[in-house]
Parts: sequence; structure tokens; C-alpha cells
Amino acid sequence: MHGLGNDVVIVDARVRPLSIAETAARRLADRHTGIGFDQMIALDPADDADVGVRIFNADGAEVEACGNAMRCVARLLMNGGAEALKIRSRAGLLEAWRPVAGEEIYAVDMGPARADWQDIPLARECDTDHIPLSRGPLSDPVAVNMGNPHAVFFVDDLDAIPIETLGPDLEHDPIFPERANIGVAQLVGPDTIRLRVWERGAGLTLACGSGACAAGVAAHRRGLTGRTVRVLVERGELLIEWREDGHVVMSGPAEESFRGTVDEAMFSGASDE
Repeated sequence: MHGLGNDVVIVDARVRPLSIAETAARRLADRHTGIGFDQMIALDPADDADVGVRIFNADGAEVEACGNAMRCVARLLMNGGAEALKIRSRAGLLEAWRPVAGEEIYAVDMGPARADWQDIPLARECDTDHIPLSRGPLSDPVAVNMGNPHAVFFVDDLDAIPIETLGPDLEHDPIFPERANIGVAQLVGPDTIRLRVWERGAGLTLACGSGACAAGVAAHRRGLTGRTVRVLVERGELLIEWREDGHVVMSGPAEESFRGTVDEAMFSGASDE
């Protein structure tokens, strides 16, 4: 499946438990010799939700959140007619629903945006509205935790920024003990921004849902937009609302690309890479 080009593989482990080794996830993510994905999602049973999820980035690491993937899970499991879904993730309990019944647009409450330096987390105390971090033309980012860490840089010309070159170094800067997603945003109209994101463990993707949430929050914190923001990515747009209760709601499409069968042995780390 994909959410605006951010592609995810979803495997169903609700009936029989499935262990996924980091090396195996990395091997399956390879677009030449595996399935190919930005993120892989394992569906698990959950006592307090309709479904539990484990999220793996293309580098094999298990991570806390992926907004586009949650919309894909919502579409997959709500196609039987349900209008709402509760999802248990490492980032907490998330809720998804159709804002308009019958339409293939899905909203996900991504939980509260967190801004304390310990919550990002950062390696040292500083003002998260103005992190002392720069590379080339990028400087003075906003830090936001959306279940995973983000740094958002605002620029005048998004197309002039070589994020493919700057992103990997910024992701691993010592100020981010758990690494970070690196967003570069440009204000292009009233309450509208363009965004590109270098995703932690996945690289440059066509869309990043949690990154769009972080950018919307960061834009409002900087006084650039209101609390509801249109975020334009390569393949379309997401609507981000930072509610007064602190929660961030993301709305957008999700699509199914294909279904297939994979040998269960490929999810173990037994074979060589």
C-alpha cells in the first residue's frame, strides 16, 4: 500500500505470531532483491484496540510511528464498512476514522505533539523552537516529537536545498541521541506549506505523515500559519490540524498497490544478506 507515495508492506500476524528480525526487514526492504518498502507494518492482536502494529523502517529498525502507514492500516481494516478504528502502537493508542462516510480519505489522531527537549529527545537542554543546529543553507530548526523525533527547517526556496546530501548528516547529529527525521518546509500560501522529509532509517521519501504533522505544528509555533495547515508533498497533500487539546489530526488518502505471498522463513534472520 502507499500513502501519497510513501510505500508500506503490511503483513498479518494476528492469527499466528510472526517474529521479524532486523536483518530480515532490511533484506525485504531492498527494491531489487526483496519486496521493497519505506516501512513494513506487522498487524498484531491487541487487548485494548482493534489491532496492534509493529513498524519497521527500511534499515530494519523498529520505530514508534508512521502516519502514512496508519492511514493504510485504516483503509485495509475499515473496508468492511467500519467507520472508526483503534490502533495500538509504540507511540500510544491511535484512533482512525473516515471524515466523510464512504470516501477514501482517512483521518488519524496521531496523539499529542511534544516539545520539551527531553521528549524529542535532545542530548542537551535548549529552546526547541530554535535548536542550535545548522548545515549549509539550513539553520535554526524547530524540534517536535510526534511519537518519533523531528527537526523542521523553514526555507525560502525548497527546491534549492540538497536534502539528499544534508539529510543523512543531520539525522545522525549528536544532538539527536535517537537520530531524527529531518523536514525542510517552505511557506507557499496562507496556511499552506511544501515539505520534503529525510526519514530516519528510510531516507528521502515521497511523503512522511508524522513529518507533515511535525511541520504543521512547527509552522504554527513559528507564527507562520494557523492551527490547520495544508501540507503539499510530491504526490498530493495532507491536511494537518493541531487541536487545542494538543493532539494532531492528519487526513489524507491511502491506496492499495498489490497483494502477494512471502515465504515466512524470509522474516527470520537466518539467511545471509
